[in-house]
Amino acid sequence: MAPTIVLSSSVIKRNLFYLQQQLAAALNNSSVVVKFICIINVIFYFLSFSETAVRILCVTPGFIIPPNFWVWTAFTHCYLETRIWLLLVDIITVGLCGKLLEPLWGAMEMLTFFALVNTSVAFLSVMFYIVIFTITSDPRYLFSVQIYGLAGYCAAVSVAVKQIMPDHVLLSLPCGKIRNRNVPLIVLLTSIILWPIGVIKGTYPIMFTAGLLSSWVYLRFYQHHSNGTAGDIADGFTLA
Repeated sequence: MAPTIVLSSSVIKRNLFYLQQQLAAALNNSSVVVKFICIINVIFYFLSFSETAVRILCVTPGFIIPPNFWVWTAFTHCYLETRIWLLLVDIITVGLCGKLLEPLWGAMEMLTFFALVNTSVAFLSVMFYIVIFTITSDPRYLFSVQIYGLAGYCAAVSVAVKQIMPDHVLLSLPCGKIRNRNVPLIVLLTSIILWPIGVIKGTYPIMFTAGLLSSWVYLRFYQHHSNGTAGDIADGFTLA
């Protein structure tokens, strides 16, 4: 037990200064919403050194459904990361959302989008693993899978950026140009490639797909605008 505690303490000390720098950069001139999400992410990262905390905060398919009904994990899982580089990706994504989306939507709509997407990701991912369990009868899909992180929200932000700036060119290549509209599919394919080689967990492609679908449905059909309309029926904002 003692060696584990010493190891955890040294990891925390090694990462703390770097995290402070990145957090300060993300929070500079950011709104209260962005600051709140980033600070909670950092706090939960340090909690992830406790296996008990991870178990209580992440979504486990077999625990969120009756009879256990750990429904709170649908709201806490998104703040938890166990790898520092994924935490940094989360902070950068939230900061980007604050710079690009919040000025257009407002803080309350950004918070609504954050909560809606992450809750949807939790339940859609659970439904996926329940289906897999039904097919395979393997209880590991219910009790060994841990769903956490902002992979789904990262997907949602890429969809939102595709909506507001679909034709913005990110990269020009000999074979063509990569635009914002291409980013969601590219990142999804990248996550699928990174999973078998162990760079990311197998839950991330599932969460990313759930984030893509839930954010697109919300932005396409339900998001309310100041002019009284709802959704975005533009031809350029299709799921494909």
